[in-house]
Amino acid sequence: MKAVVLEAVGNPALRDLPMPVVPSGWALIRVGWCGVCGSDMPRMFAKGAHRMPLVCGHEFAGVVEALGPNTVGVPVGDRVAVFPLIWCGACAACEAGAYVQCEAYDYLGSRRDGGFAEYVAAPVRNLLPVPANVSLASAAMTEPAAVALHALRTTGVPLVGRDVAVFGAGPIGLLTAQWARIMGAARVFISDIVAARLDMAVSLGFKFMIDATEQSAAQAIQSLTNGAGVAVAVEAAGVPQTLLAAVRSVGRSGRVTLLGNPSADVTLPAELISRIMRQEIALCGVWNSTYSVLGASDDWRAALGAMAAGTLDAECLVSHRASLTATPDLLRAIHARTVSAAKVLVGAPIERTVV
Repeated sequence: MKAVVLEAVGNPALRDLPMPVVPSGWALIRVGWCGVCGSDMPRMFAKGAHRMPLVCGHEFAGVVEALGPNTVGVPVGDRVAVFPLIWCGACAACEAGAYVQCEAYDYLGSRRDGGFAEYVAAPVRNLLPVPANVSLASAAMTEPAAVALHALRTTGVPLVGRDVAVFGAGPIGLLTAQWARIMGAARVFISDIVAARLDMAVSLGFKFMIDATEQSAAQAIQSLTNGAGVAVAVEAAGVPQTLLAAVRSVGRSGRVTLLGNPSADVTLPAELISRIMRQEIALCGVWNSTYSVLGASDDWRAALGAMAAGTLDAECLVSHRASLTATPDLLRAIHARTVSAAKVLVGAPIERTVV
């Protein structure tokens, strides 16, 4: 099969690989589309992966091509989204169903080969059926959509009638903004330094955009809320300045969710620490999302359900679709900033009939 292999830092290359081994309890997935995550770029061009060579890509959906020996639970030919974390099933977190806190997890696309390939092997327990009216392109974005939802749910704040701020209007930020709207937020303030991203937010129907190159986002939000601040601020850019701005934008008992992968250390000024203490502001970390092997309500099922209902639009965030052959050059161009991209999907269109 064809795959894009990270052979060394800065060197993603198209290669021929053997087909994945599919043991009992696993399925062979023909990848339809795989998203390029914000974490994939530093993994490929700066930090490296847990092991190399590696096929990156953890945001993907496809079609079940074959099953391992004595495996049941999902029919061959079904369209599926794939939860990429492979939990051990033996630690205390796994026993409690908190799989993303597994002490000995594996991970498709970062610790073992993932979705930048024609085929990938995944446990059957990690597969969710894609609703008939949801495209594989949308389904490939179930993972970031679920993470964005989890960022808001983790705060524990009911959003109906409350104001929310999102710092960073990339794909994960705009998914978060959509969830805030779905969850009943009164106003969603979106801040970024890239005009094209703010324009995309406008195209999604959002009204309160803040260009942080022209004004202080925190001051603008405090002004727009008459000094009350927002109930929840989500830092979705991973930039020190936006984290500080997020903390300054919330009101008393506000919640700040850290969602963006950090690009550098952050120093909290004493006056900001004092504000956090006196106003009892809480900072919440978010790494992943909830997933239930028993079919209970979780972030993944909620994401696919919202896509099927038409309330969450993930596919509109896609700016580029690339074949595996074109992917290495596109990734290098994005890294070199000669190409501006929102969400990039790589793979091959294998859509079956969608109602």
